[in-house]
Amino acid sequence: MAMGVTQELAGFTAGLRAESLPPEVAERAKALVLDLVGNIVRARAEAESTPALLRMVQALGLGQGSARVFGDSATYSPAGAALINATLGHSLDFDDTHAVAVVHPGAPVIPAALAAGEMVGASGAEVLAGIVAGYEVALRLALALPAGAHYDRGFHPSATCGAFGAAAAAARVFGLDAAGVESALGIALSQCAGSLQFLANGAWTKRFQVGWAGMSGLAAATLAREGFKGAADAIEGRQGFLRAYAPDPKPERVCQDLGQVWELMATGVKPYPSCRWGHAGIDAALALRAELGLKPEEVEGATLGLSRAGMLLVGEPAERKADPQNIVDGQFSGPFVIATALSTGAMGWDSYAKLKDPAIRAMMQHIACENDPEIEAEFPANMSGKLTLRARGQVFTRKVIVPKGEPDNFLSEAELRAKFAGLADTVLGAEQANALAETIGRLDRLNDISSLLRSPAEAA
Repeated sequence: MAMGVTQELAGFTAGLRAESLPPEVAERAKALVLDLVGNIVRARAEAESTPALLRMVQALGLGQGSARVFGDSATYSPAGAALINATLGHSLDFDDTHAVAVVHPGAPVIPAALAAGEMVGASGAEVLAGIVAGYEVALRLALALPAGAHYDRGFHPSATCGAFGAAAAAARVFGLDAAGVESALGIALSQCAGSLQFLANGAWTKRFQVGWAGMSGLAAATLAREGFKGAADAIEGRQGFLRAYAPDPKPERVCQDLGQVWELMATGVKPYPSCRWGHAGIDAALALRAELGLKPEEVEGATLGLSRAGMLLVGEPAERKADPQNIVDGQFSGPFVIATALSTGAMGWDSYAKLKDPAIRAMMQHIACENDPEIEAEFPANMSGKLTLRARGQVFTRKVIVPKGEPDNFLSEAELRAKFAGLADTVLGAEQANALAETIGRLDRLNDISSLLRSPAEAA
């Protein structure tokens, strides 16, 4: 009898070895860890949802243990650390993105692998193998749904698929055999949730559900490690993930070229802390501003052309997108990010301090978003955008097919380090932040992963 999808994924996960990874996959994985940790450190200090999250963790008794959170000198239970690190990793909306899968894989996967590593004193190489396995599982599930159909049903694939990725990552770190990994995936099936309803009011649930996915994956792998029986055929079964969460899934896509093509390598890094659908437009706005030497008062208006998927998140409803009331609103507002880029020549985490800036709010009223056929034609391969700018009595157009940070337009090592420093230096201090970055660069050579989590994080 042919091996099922879940069994094949489980066998791949259990058998993955860091030393057998292509060198470019191992290096990219470490770059993605660096990117996520920068997000965690800054969000621990500044994300508006963090105090309530930490109070909940303490109230539930998840603050008892020796597991660590980046940028935090306190210690937590492994579940608490996975939940906090994963939630913080997604709290700035500055974390990595796989464009075709429409998934932020790092936030749920990496914290689950790290917490599992602390539980068993795993080496950095074991954790790295877990992270790569987790990325492949989460991303391949989203590609098989496919993600657009999953979105149309109101699901958030970073959370739903992320739970399976986190389970695979933790199971691999624990060293579970194929049957154990399969059981972990079967247990994750009972926990995969995530809704797009956060868009209605700028809710903090988007970041929380990704954090919960990280913790639930760790819980699933731990249950499997202790002999708890999970559902068989969790991915492809009649009531399994793919058929329950999308109308016309492609189960065969999950294991296509598994171990030959690495979806982790198709994961991009965000240069701006906002919804990825606005990034091509930000790239265009910054380029036109620089080329034209444009002053904010010269901008008469602009139109951002998007795919339908992009419109869903950053373009509609137009009245709400032109009137963001909080950071989450701003992150998902095409008019805000374009107005900010055109006004200030930047779109960084500190840009959200300008949410109420009168000049930016005035400019937003003259920035429209529309579904553009040229950009629609690029979906889902690319998260493209086209900016049509009216200034100085003229019209300027810039189409960006592959936004900065995508694999085909990836950040250089210097740009990655600059992004990390921009997030972490103000929290840890430049010296400690640099030491943390250097330790992440040696991840696969660490004898005990705890040395990464205990290094400069305690300086905060």
